[in-house]
Amino acid sequence: MLRLKIKEVAQEKGFSMNSLSRASNISFNNIKKLYRDPYKDVKLSTLEQISDALGVSVCDLFEKSPRPLSSTE
Repeated sequence: MLRLKIKEVAQEKGFSMNSLSRASNISFNNIKKLYRDPYKDVKLSTLEQISDALGVSVCDLFEKSPRPLSSTE
């Protein structure tokens, strides 16, 4: 399963949620959702805006990880 590393990459680059929201032109609430749920489905255009703001490749925003356990397992 792919996991988003937006929070980690943004922190490495010195971005807060608020500054990333402004730089990427993505709403603060959407940035907050992506920080809190790294397994959330997200549009490629959104990832492109975020990666451009962070100065990284879209591929740098992902990592392969084991599937998280759900509450029903």
